[in-house]
Amino acid sequence: MRPLMPENSKKMTNLRQVSRPQVVVLAYDGLCTFEFGVAVEIFGLPRPELGDEWYRFAVAGIDDGELRATGGIRILTDGGLDLLASADLIVVPGWRGMDAPVPGSLCEALRRANARGCQLLSICSGVFVLAASGLLNGRKATTHWRYIEALKARYPAIGVVDDVLYQDEGDILTSAGSAAGIDLCLHVVRRDYGMETANSVARRLVIPPHRDGSQPQQLSRPVAQLRESQRLGQLFDFLHNHLSVSHSVDSLARRVGMSQRTFLRRFQAATGTTPTRWLLNERLLRAKDYLESSRLSIDSIAEQTGFGQAATLRHHFRQQFALSPAQYRKQFARPPR
Repeated sequence: MRPLMPENSKKMTNLRQVSRPQVVVLAYDGLCTFEFGVAVEIFGLPRPELGDEWYRFAVAGIDDGELRATGGIRILTDGGLDLLASADLIVVPGWRGMDAPVPGSLCEALRRANARGCQLLSICSGVFVLAASGLLNGRKATTHWRYIEALKARYPAIGVVDDVLYQDEGDILTSAGSAAGIDLCLHVVRRDYGMETANSVARRLVIPPHRDGSQPQQLSRPVAQLRESQRLGQLFDFLHNHLSVSHSVDSLARRVGMSQRTFLRRFQAATGTTPTRWLLNERLLRAKDYLESSRLSIDSIAEQTGFGQAATLRHHFRQQFALSPAQYRKQFARPPR
């Protein structure tokens, strides 16, 4: 069985070793309102139901004077580039244009931040800011499908991945356009606080809790018909509640009342992957959550996540994340609250 995300999420980096990680989102004149709003919604809103350890949040202006976002919205910032010196995560929303120059002072501030261990995250065309800084040279990155060819042409030293929702290089993360920024930000929450917390945030947003980063940006049939969507939605709920059980294509197709051929086609259209790969990914995510938040043995986690034996879990976990389950737990286990 092939790993689900061999390239775009191997390097595991977790901010929970920092008490209340500081997230700083960049603001500028001509700001992309949606992408900026994604960062505010995910990281900036207070979430008392999640306790006192949630992210701290600030907005750093990179231009002098009044800052206006798309639609005429005016932005008040918490400071300037000096805020980047204390950030644990810097979010670069969509840039004001592919041809718009990136200030040298911003590039230098990003390089200094990254050198001291700060993570950098771009949404959509924000990747051009990171590219201008030189920090993506020799790395893999993605952006909105409309900008893929321009990114390849202007920055040949970047390994541009052209058909994923997001790319996780550990300390630098990039997403495709607009809504894929939500997926990447939830991926960061899942990585920092675990699956249960990320699912809670997703519920508040009324969106699916997880879309695999390796899912294509453009699905041939992105919106399922109503009845079909309901059946597949019920199937996903069933599978999330029964990950420990073995499932075959035949049993899943019968559960939703489809032939195997139709089921495979509909599943691929809805998720961008196969049932086998989807199940593997969900089981690995559940295993990660157990490793982070519980004291269950590796054998017990393997049994409860459907891998059966610890050796099978170790094989897929190491193949996916380049760490053994024990190494991952040692590095990323969350302290009890």
